[in-house]
Amino acid sequence: MEWITDQLGINLDNQNKIITSIIVVAVALIVRALVLRAVHRRTDETDLVYRTGKLTTYTTTVVVLLTLSWIWFDAFSNFATYIAVVSAGLAIALADVLKNVAGWGYIVVRRPFRVGDRIEIGGTKGDVLDIRLFRFTVAEIGNWVDAEQATGRLVHIPNGNLFAEQIANYTEGFEFIWHEIPVLITFESDWHRCEEVLLAIVQDVAPNIEARAGARIREAAKGYQIKIGVLTPIVYLTVKDSGILLTVRFLTDVRTRRTVEQRIWRAVLEAFAKEPNLDLAYPTVRTYLQGPIQVDGGSKP
Repeated sequence: MEWITDQLGINLDNQNKIITSIIVVAVALIVRALVLRAVHRRTDETDLVYRTGKLTTYTTTVVVLLTLSWIWFDAFSNFATYIAVVSAGLAIALADVLKNVAGWGYIVVRRPFRVGDRIEIGGTKGDVLDIRLFRFTVAEIGNWVDAEQATGRLVHIPNGNLFAEQIANYTEGFEFIWHEIPVLITFESDWHRCEEVLLAIVQDVAPNIEARAGARIREAAKGYQIKIGVLTPIVYLTVKDSGILLTVRFLTDVRTRRTVEQRIWRAVLEAFAKEPNLDLAYPTVRTYLQGPIQVDGGSKP
């Protein structure tokens, strides 16, 4: 054995360190397996089993790295190298945790959103309720609920997701959004009159926030390259297969969109009931025939 180790260039001291290292790793794996087995026997909650498995993995990894570093400390040239190796091991073992902490630092420094902002990240929309070291919490909106109203659920999102997902902020700098209501009328309807009716309704019912919106845009323009366009309500016209589509576009507060839309639709239905030349359209099929049409009534009995 000594001859073999001499030929391989491995002295007895390093041989003992290798054997000890193998034992440490084996013991750590055995302890981890026993802990997970005990947890599986005591509970069927998948969430608890998952969190226990993660915690056990992190703990055993850190302990093993620290122990191996201590065993092989003599092989390092100086203490700085030892610290570097330990730090690298901790960074690998706690990658998710450190990523979440870095995300928290990004939130604090760069302020992509604050508590109270309405955001969308990774397909999840909601109002930010709480920001903590490892995750932030939003009150979910949308999903199976129309018009982005609250679902009643709280969604906890790891801070590290900020580096992998795009973030949309509804309220940062400019707390208003553009909303559109499509109104489809028949080809026989008087679309000129419909345009006048819709514009009058949206100017009367939609919130009068042009002045406030303009001031907020000018304020936001100090930090972003934002240009002020037309802020007053407008009606766009498009021809569709089943009729003429008039789209009402207007500014509204982020959290009152559904209420404003309901008021506008009520006013539209009431106005159309008084207008004989305005009819809402729906998908239809029309057939045009040219030339004489012959109808065979069949022979009489």
